[in-house]
Amino acid sequence: MIEYHFCPRDANKLVERADASHEGGRVRLACPDPECGFVHWNNPLPVVAAIVEYEGKILLARNAAWVEGMFALITGFLENGETPEAGIAREVREETSLVAESVELVGVYEFIRKNELIIAYHVKANGTIALSPELLEYRLVEPAKLRPWRAGTGHAVAEWMRRRGLAVEYVDRPGQ
Repeated sequence: MIEYHFCPRDANKLVERADASHEGGRVRLACPDPECGFVHWNNPLPVVAAIVEYEGKILLARNAAWVEGMFALITGFLENGETPEAGIAREVREETSLVAESVELVGVYEFIRKNELIIAYHVKANGTIALSPELLEYRLVEPAKLRPWRAGTGHAVAEWMRRRGLAVEYVDRPGQ
């Protein structure tokens, strides 16, 4: 998440401003120069996530920056000009070398803590798994043994499981 302190247009130090008539009364960082008009909206970033089904199991991966034992869905940011469906197929390919056979929307979920909006998909994929340097290891988990966490992508996993008649047992953090 980018934190702005200075205006990217004229380098003035940003100030907090609330304008009920124009911005719904929210306090936002803005350039103090009225001719510049820059406002840092700080809107959530769209993130795509995949419940990757591979050979009947769900692929979970551990990011290189995460603690041992923590596994989660394949996720990533959309690229300019890319649809969410194309974005998640690309992310799955880049991070696992798998090819998406089908991409089906599960739902859209807030992740306020990271200022993200998660667009989650069920992706059936095939090929041979080869992880990108971003990922250290993966697990293939029986769908009934998934244990979602109570935030972000966990909501998508829980919804996907319920749609298949599977019992949902939550954990405090991903990978438990």
